[in-house]
Amino acid sequence: MKALFAHRTAVPWSRVVAEHRRWLVPVGVVLALNLIVLVPVVLPLRESVATGTEQAAASVAALEAATADLQEAEATRDGQSQATKDLERFYGEVLPESFAAARRLTQLKLAQLARSHDVAYQRGATTPEVLRDSTLERMRVSVELSGDWDDIRQFIYEIETGPDFIVIDHVALSEGGSANAALSLALEISTFYRVVRDVR
Repeated sequence: MKALFAHRTAVPWSRVVAEHRRWLVPVGVVLALNLIVLVPVVLPLRESVATGTEQAAASVAALEAATADLQEAEATRDGQSQATKDLERFYGEVLPESFAAARRLTQLKLAQLARSHDVAYQRGATTPEVLRDSTLERMRVSVELSGDWDDIRQFIYEIETGPDFIVIDHVALSEGGSANAALSLALEISTFYRVVRDVR
């Protein structure tokens, strides 16, 4: 052994190997086994782990996209449901329920409203109108009234801000024949009511 560490003495590798064979052979066998296991087993597992990581990331992204789509679909469904409820409430509570109710609204109630504002209700004409591809019908009403400016203005304001569904389509105001004569008001209004049609 001293020869191995002697200064300026070259020890041949064959001698080193021969003297340490009992340690080198097991180490070599272990190294060979490590290589045998590394190449066919560990490297494919490493690639499999990398592939699995990519698939997991793709799955997380797909899950997030699916969750976002689900939330959007639920919001759309809830919005449509609320819109349907609002429309049913509008049909049931705001619009007149029939032709007779629409006629009472546009003639009787307008006449009462005119009287409460000192506007003279002279005459009116009612024309029903069928709307194509709709469950609603329209009632057009032309009325002629007279009164002074402040009363007419209050009358029109009451129609526009009232709880009833009345649409003012046209207003025509003209002066009377003399200076003290009342103003003449030609008013065209309309409302809608729901009808049930037979499907044949």
